[in-house]
Amino acid sequence: MKRILLFISIILLTTINSKGQTSREPSPDALQRILRVYPNPATTFTKFEFQKNFGQGFTLQVINFIGKQVFEAKNISSTTTLDLSSYNRGVYIYQLKDQSGKIVEAGKFQVSK
Repeated sequence: MKRILLFISIILLTTINSKGQTSREPSPDALQRILRVYPNPATTFTKFEFQKNFGQGFTLQVINFIGKQVFEAKNISSTTTLDLSSYNRGVYIYQLKDQSGKIVEAGKFQVSK
Protein backbone atom coordinates (compact mmCIF):
# COMPACT_ATOMS: atom_id res chain seq x y z
CA MET A 1 0.00 0.00 0.00
CA LYS A 2 2.86 2.39 0.85
CA ARG A 3 4.44 1.80 -2.57
CA ILE A 4 1.18 2.58 -4.33
CA LEU A 5 0.82 5.84 -2.39
CA LEU A 6 4.45 6.73 -3.10
CA PHE A 7 4.00 5.99 -6.79
CA ILE A 8 0.84 8.12 -6.97
CA SER A 9 2.55 11.00 -5.14
CA ILE A 10 5.50 10.81 -7.54
CA ILE A 11 3.16 11.00 -10.52
CA LEU A 12 1.30 13.95 -8.98
CA LEU A 13 4.58 15.71 -8.18
CA THR A 14 5.78 15.20 -11.75
CA THR A 15 2.47 16.43 -13.18
CA ILE A 16 2.32 19.51 -10.96
CA ASN A 17 5.95 20.47 -11.72
CA SER A 18 5.50 20.13 -15.48
CA LYS A 19 2.31 22.26 -15.80
CA GLY A 20 2.49 25.90 -16.70
CA GLN A 21 6.17 26.06 -17.61
CA THR A 22 5.88 27.25 -21.19
CA SER A 23 7.70 30.55 -20.69
CA ARG A 24 11.48 30.91 -20.54
CA GLU A 25 11.37 32.82 -17.24
CA PRO A 26 12.03 30.78 -14.08
CA SER A 27 8.97 30.04 -11.98
CA PRO A 28 8.80 31.45 -8.44
CA ASP A 29 9.12 27.87 -7.14
CA ALA A 30 12.41 27.42 -9.02
CA LEU A 31 13.79 30.58 -7.42
CA GLN A 32 13.19 29.17 -3.93
CA ARG A 33 14.95 25.82 -4.47
CA ILE A 34 17.34 24.64 -1.78
CA LEU A 35 19.22 22.11 -3.93
CA ARG A 36 20.73 22.49 -7.36
CA VAL A 37 20.91 19.18 -9.25
CA TYR A 38 23.24 19.00 -12.24
CA PRO A 39 23.87 17.80 -14.90
CA ASN A 40 20.35 16.86 -15.82
CA PRO A 41 20.07 14.59 -17.77
CA ALA A 42 23.10 12.80 -16.35
CA THR A 43 25.17 9.88 -17.66
CA THR A 44 27.92 8.97 -15.17
CA PHE A 45 27.31 11.18 -12.11
CA THR A 46 25.03 13.88 -10.76
CA LYS A 47 25.73 16.50 -8.10
CA PHE A 48 23.44 17.84 -5.41
CA GLU A 49 24.55 21.28 -4.26
CA PHE A 50 22.93 23.51 -1.65
CA GLN A 51 21.91 26.90 -3.04
CA LYS A 52 21.22 28.72 0.23
CA ASN A 53 22.72 28.71 3.69
CA PHE A 54 23.69 25.15 4.42
CA GLY A 55 22.38 23.56 7.59
CA GLN A 56 23.33 20.25 9.13
CA GLY A 57 21.05 17.28 9.56
CA PHE A 58 19.53 16.93 6.09
CA THR A 59 18.89 13.49 4.59
CA LEU A 60 18.90 12.90 0.83
CA GLN A 61 16.95 9.99 -0.65
CA VAL A 62 16.81 8.88 -4.27
CA ILE A 63 13.88 6.75 -5.43
CA ASN A 64 13.50 5.07 -8.81
CA PHE A 65 10.25 5.42 -10.72
CA ILE A 66 8.99 2.05 -9.46
CA GLY A 67 9.15 3.40 -5.90
CA LYS A 68 12.24 1.59 -4.64
CA GLN A 69 14.73 3.62 -2.63
CA VAL A 70 18.12 3.29 -4.36
CA PHE A 71 20.19 5.79 -2.34
CA GLU A 72 20.13 7.45 1.07
CA ALA A 73 22.69 9.73 2.70
CA LYS A 74 22.27 11.27 6.15
CA ASN A 75 23.92 14.52 7.26
CA ILE A 76 24.92 15.36 3.70
CA SER A 77 27.58 17.95 2.95
CA SER A 78 27.05 21.14 0.94
CA THR A 79 27.94 19.22 -2.26
CA THR A 80 27.13 15.54 -2.72
CA THR A 81 28.13 13.59 -5.83
CA LEU A 82 26.13 10.51 -6.77
CA ASP A 83 27.81 7.84 -8.91
CA LEU A 84 25.32 6.59 -11.51
CA SER A 85 27.30 3.60 -12.82
CA SER A 86 24.87 1.10 -11.25
CA TYR A 87 21.74 3.06 -12.17
CA ASN A 88 19.50 2.12 -15.08
CA ARG A 89 18.31 4.61 -17.64
CA GLY A 90 15.18 6.46 -16.48
CA VAL A 91 13.71 9.11 -14.22
CA TYR A 92 14.61 9.26 -10.53
CA ILE A 93 13.00 11.25 -7.74
CA TYR A 94 15.02 12.87 -4.97
CA GLN A 95 13.74 13.97 -1.58
CA LEU A 96 15.53 16.26 0.85
CA LYS A 97 14.34 15.75 4.43
CA ASP A 98 15.09 17.78 7.53
CA GLN A 99 16.00 16.38 10.94
CA SER A 100 12.38 15.66 11.82
CA GLY A 101 11.85 13.66 8.61
CA LYS A 102 9.72 16.30 6.89
CA ILE A 103 10.30 16.61 3.13
CA VAL A 104 11.56 20.14 2.50
CA GLU A 105 12.24 19.66 -1.22
CA ALA A 106 11.60 17.05 -3.86
CA GLY A 107 12.43 16.91 -7.53
CA LYS A 108 13.50 14.65 -10.34
CA PHE A 109 16.48 13.98 -12.54
CA GLN A 110 17.03 11.79 -15.56
CA VAL A 111 19.72 9.19 -16.19
CA SER A 112 20.47 8.66 -19.87
CA LYS A 113 23.11 6.15 -20.89
